[in-house]
Amino acid sequence: MKVEEVPQDNGMIGDYGHEVCYAVDGNGRYTLAPSLGWEAKNIVNDQAWATIAAETAKAHRLVKSGELSPIAYYQARHQMDVGLLASYVGMARWRVKRHRRPKVFARLPERILRRYATVFKVSVAEVQTVPDSFTPEQIRPR
Repeated sequence: MKVEEVPQDNGMIGDYGHEVCYAVDGNGRYTLAPSLGWEAKNIVNDQAWATIAAETAKAHRLVKSGELSPIAYYQARHQMDVGLLASYVGMARWRVKRHRRPKVFARLPERILRRYATVFKVSVAEVQTVPDSFTPEQIRPR
């Protein structure tokens, strides 16, 4: 693609600047060219964020109904699987899975809750509950 053909379709980057991609300049050499986005990439990003929002909404609903602990909500909101969360909090995967159960979670000591709170960048009090309502705008970077 030539430098003058680099797509400039506004997308997720918005007012934050631009991304850089490779393009061919007038001399036939590859060079870096700024781009505001590309329609195909914007569509894929929108679909990905819709999936993330749906998973987070489902986790929120399951926490509110008492089927899962708040760990599941924050885990979905931060796009973490059990293995990633376990590595961040320094625990075995089975322990993190166990902490997703409301009865087990209710008995966790503050030192364990603090580890989760640190990873999710919230207070210990916040990690013990979830917001009253959830909207996709709460997580989507726009």
